[in-house]
Amino acid sequence: MTRLATLSIPVPEIRVARWIEPAEAANAPARQRPACYLAGELEVTGAIESACLHATAHGVYEAFLNGTRVGDCELTPGFTAYRKRLQVQTSDVTDLLKEGRNALGAILSDGWWRGQSGIARRVNDYGVTTAFLAELVVTLKSGEVMRFGTDSTWRSRASHILRADLIAGEVHDLRLRVTGWAEPGTDRSAWDIVRVADYGIAELCESPAPPVRRVEELRPVSIRELAPQRWVVDFGQNSNGWVRLRKLGPAGTQITLTYGEAVDREGDVTQANVASGTSMQADSSVTFQVDTVISAGIDGDVFESRHSTKGFRYVRLEGHPGPLERDNIASIVVHTDLPRLGSFACSDDRVNALHRIAEWSFRSNACDIPTDCPTRERAGWTGDWQIYVETAAYLYDVAGFSTKWLRDLAAEQWPNGAVTNLVPEPHPMDDREPPYWKDLVGSAGWGDAAVHVPWEIYRATGNQQLVAEQWPSMAAWVEFAARAAASARHPSRVERAPEPAPHERCIWDSGFHFGEWLEPGQSLADAISLAVASDHGALATAYLYRSASELAQMAAVLGRRADAERYGRLAESARAAWQREFIGGGGRITPHTQATLVRALAFDLVPQELRAPAANDLVALIRAAGTHLGTGFLSTAFLLPVLADTGHLEVAYELLFQDTEPSWLLMSARGSTTIWEEWGGIDVDGVAHASLNHYSKGAVISFLHRYVAGLQIVEPGYRRFRVAPRPGGGITGARTHHDSPHGRIEISWQLTDAERGSIEITVPPGTAADLVLPDGTTDVLLSSTHRRVWGKRDGRKP
Repeated sequence: MTRLATLSIPVPEIRVARWIEPAEAANAPARQRPACYLAGELEVTGAIESACLHATAHGVYEAFLNGTRVGDCELTPGFTAYRKRLQVQTSDVTDLLKEGRNALGAILSDGWWRGQSGIARRVNDYGVTTAFLAELVVTLKSGEVMRFGTDSTWRSRASHILRADLIAGEVHDLRLRVTGWAEPGTDRSAWDIVRVADYGIAELCESPAPPVRRVEELRPVSIRELAPQRWVVDFGQNSNGWVRLRKLGPAGTQITLTYGEAVDREGDVTQANVASGTSMQADSSVTFQVDTVISAGIDGDVFESRHSTKGFRYVRLEGHPGPLERDNIASIVVHTDLPRLGSFACSDDRVNALHRIAEWSFRSNACDIPTDCPTRERAGWTGDWQIYVETAAYLYDVAGFSTKWLRDLAAEQWPNGAVTNLVPEPHPMDDREPPYWKDLVGSAGWGDAAVHVPWEIYRATGNQQLVAEQWPSMAAWVEFAARAAASARHPSRVERAPEPAPHERCIWDSGFHFGEWLEPGQSLADAISLAVASDHGALATAYLYRSASELAQMAAVLGRRADAERYGRLAESARAAWQREFIGGGGRITPHTQATLVRALAFDLVPQELRAPAANDLVALIRAAGTHLGTGFLSTAFLLPVLADTGHLEVAYELLFQDTEPSWLLMSARGSTTIWEEWGGIDVDGVAHASLNHYSKGAVISFLHRYVAGLQIVEPGYRRFRVAPRPGGGITGARTHHDSPHGRIEISWQLTDAERGSIEITVPPGTAADLVLPDGTTDVLLSSTHRRVWGKRDGRKP
């Protein structure tokens, strides 16, 4: 379990290895370049005690020793802020090495380094060539240490992978495989001499996160032949990864695999919802999520495209001679191998399905970085992770995963404290960068990830290490936001009142903000237009308050008393400014939308005497929408908790169980196995729109953990926690567990009838639980397993 115990890992000492670049054809088109073989040989002159391999690359690599693939990690070295940080993988290879002659090799492709990445799908953002660096450290039984590294003696050549791009896909011609290419004694005299490059090693680092692995295999739920040699396979689950295909047919058989999240009305795979990208996309003519394999006609051959990933539930195979049998094809689920910490289940299958699809969306978007979707962009949007991190931290150990990402965030943070919208940010942000992309940097609700993610990891673990490490980054972001509020005003506000009022120094309404983003009825195009045209002062000022408040609390944790006082004052000034600017006569909050009211109540911006009226206004808006939600990315996660906390639990459950658009249950009702980007992700005609695998709206399942099952953090690391189930909506029982730093917490409750029930709680050693039963009974529970009942019995409470 990571739990921040292994975040400070020493970087392997690279002593003899040199960066090497493969010789490549000068005319290889971008997005369609081949992967290369690189190999060298070495002599071990004694009995081996142990051996380890340190390796990294500009690109994506697979390492091989004496013909055997090293380790089970995928997509190494992973995606980081390459200009500042490049991860090194260390593998124990003792069992693969032998005394005498050995061969070390790698298959190297473009990866994130020079392949397509992010929203624009540009190429060559980090460099125009790939490179590999490896050092093998061998300890002999005599105590002698031998070191071997990549150098000028290595050779390279094009591999059987004729094209490899993370987003476009791959082309494999298995007839062109070189037998024994990474084995000793192979004749490589016709191979090209590698180029030795002087890239240095200052950026090298170890990762605190678990690696990306092949974590699960999914078998088809259906296979249909649409036409001769044209098949559509449904794996029953949208996920991230690739296909494994066996029985590839006679030599020369060419099979094309097209991956998608949806099928069209004829039942064929469609990419129309995601493949078109955006107006920022560099080249939409290149294939998207398409693999091709040409068979060598050898029994036992297996195809897997391990140098690219796809987001898909369905795959179309063209050219497969058939029959295509269930045992010969599988969906390989690929993501960061995060240790599981929590679970949830209840008596209602619809709610369990919602929890399941929200989890799958997160798993699909945890591929070395927290992405927005595994299809169109695969980008580390900051807003998405700050929305979901609390939910993820309940279910998985995301401490190391978040730490890795936050180090990239800090590395790429601008000198003025602004946080890039994508982390890592492939765009160089230099003079070559289009001005509009730079102008988008520093959006409220997105850049606030710099503060909120460390805060949530601290709450989940109780460990101050990450908070201390990220302090400069967190403080820089809050200072940036405070300066932005004090130094500029929205043009519409200037037009209304040329001279600013004193409180406006804390109204953050300048610069670009994405805003609430994708409220019901909005398409991506609508959201972009609103982001540009709207005054987001109420939203941005709310985030200034929350981040300053969280920063003040973390300063106190670190013993930074002066900072705690300073940022506490800033938070209160922002809160007071928000109240003066956005609470009008009669206590009416503006803009008068569900999102604004939810955020104001969730962030505690509303004075106590106005909380009930504000909550009533929220309910009125919900009722006016036909008892439907009206929130987007940023506030949806808070909607049900706010209703529950303000005396409207019944309305919260009505929204949870709403199954007409917009709603959560509609997603699974229309056959989706992951969370949609837009509330209307699949329309009444079954047509898919935008991404079908965006986890942000799935943060609603935190309500299931904290209110339905009833487990809430009171003190960081669950040293003290609250058990307060809030039954409703016809749910008759629920259970959850969370493996806290102190041990497993378990809660299981059942209703006996409408007013009575029983609960069992396991409290781990060194912790205490504040119990609040549905009938108002309270207790403090110490380490043990406890059983309680609630409700009236024979006219008395039990």
